[in-house]
Amino acid sequence: MCALDGTIWTDGIEGVEVPGYARTDGAVRTGIVHLGVGGFHRAHLAMYVDALLASGDPDAVNWGICGVGVLDGDSRMRDVLDAQDGLYTLVQKNADGSLVPQVIGSLVEYLYAPGDPEAVIEKIAHPDTRIVSLTITEGGYAVDQTTGEFAPDFPGVREDLAALAAGDPPSGAFGLVVEALNRRRERGTGPLTIMSCDNMQGNGDTARRVFTGVAQLRDADLGAWVADNVTFPNSMVDRITPATADADREALAERFGLQDGWPVVCEPFTQWVLEDDFAAGRPALEKVGVQLVPDVVPYELMKLRLLNATHQALGYLGYLAGHRYVHEVAQDPVFARFLRDYMDLEATPTLQAVPGVDLDAYKDTLLERFANPAVADTLKRINFGSSDRISVFLLPVVREQLRLDGPVDRAAAVVAGWCRYAEGTDEQGAEIEQQDRLAGELTPLARDERTTPLAFLSYRPVFGDLATDERFAAAFRRALESLYDAGAEATVQGLTGKG
Repeated sequence: MCALDGTIWTDGIEGVEVPGYARTDGAVRTGIVHLGVGGFHRAHLAMYVDALLASGDPDAVNWGICGVGVLDGDSRMRDVLDAQDGLYTLVQKNADGSLVPQVIGSLVEYLYAPGDPEAVIEKIAHPDTRIVSLTITEGGYAVDQTTGEFAPDFPGVREDLAALAAGDPPSGAFGLVVEALNRRRERGTGPLTIMSCDNMQGNGDTARRVFTGVAQLRDADLGAWVADNVTFPNSMVDRITPATADADREALAERFGLQDGWPVVCEPFTQWVLEDDFAAGRPALEKVGVQLVPDVVPYELMKLRLLNATHQALGYLGYLAGHRYVHEVAQDPVFARFLRDYMDLEATPTLQAVPGVDLDAYKDTLLERFANPAVADTLKRINFGSSDRISVFLLPVVREQLRLDGPVDRAAAVVAGWCRYAEGTDEQGAEIEQQDRLAGELTPLARDERTTPLAFLSYRPVFGDLATDERFAAAFRRALESLYDAGAEATVQGLTGKG
């Protein structure tokens, strides 16, 4: 049995690809500081940087990653990565059940902000750092979910600003980065790029509004400097990355003799489309398959409205119907037809032309990816943070279809499915754990919906004025009544093949 540490590639591990490049004693320098080191980051950005390091590109050694944990709960990730010298195993799960493990070495440092915020600020302020990247979840940005504008009263923002005004270190992502930018400006270090890797339309534009807004509140001159000098490229990121289970650790140990405290599992597919807008240089990511484009909007709309919104479509309704995994829903012929109808009839008409992409083939690929049983992605995971995800993925489709006078029945059924799911019990009466920051407000409204129609849909922080649209409100109520009376499977069956 081989434990994962900094010396494993001396003799190698049979069946496991390991870093073939030197990474100790400063051989790889930090050029990227990443906030929010979770499974997706380690299956995506960190994997691409590892591939670039392995390619022998001479500049790649300047782009190692320093991971940063911002939340108290990130102490576990810190402990695992410290024990493994930053190494971890990325395990690709193929549909035939085969596993392809690879040890990733691009994470060369890890800092834990709750224990030492000053170290994080100085790392970002260091001249070698030229990119700050983020995976802080769709709901982690200080924006109004309805308008998309900067929300200065977002939890943590005022506290960070008050700490900085008192000369104390901030604790949140925005305060840490803004203070580092202030030091770079004062020291003449120069700007950097803030690169969001979160699943949001215009993720770079959103990051720009938030960080510029916090900087402006910190100091007007700093806000102007950030607006004029820091770049915020938009990106589209795509790779299904389920939560790591104990069974994944056991399989890695039993089949490959490798002990890893926190491996990452992922599907074979991966895609990253990125706007080429960097203030202080960038790694040559195009050499390892990243698409560098002038405008990412067509690609991100495709992904958000087809993949992510379809995840929401199968998540709530599939769970209510008794499924617990994504592949179970995607392999159910009734649900598969419903999902394809949603993509063809409701999502696709809202998309722009996507250069170089055959949309029909893309949708075929999505259904194949969802049906991969080896990935074993849980519905509970994709239903996490519903209010943030529905707002970003599905409701823009609804609003655009209402504007176009197009069909909205399937999207309305998804929202109705969420309402029924948010009641907190499934069709057999078993409890459904609600993992949503707005659950305390939305669950009572979902339960009230049975006696007070449109109570749920009238929650404006999520739905805006959709409850006042008679066509959508009627479709929502029809679907919800069907869920109450006939259940999810019959409701979906009734919508399949409908024009």
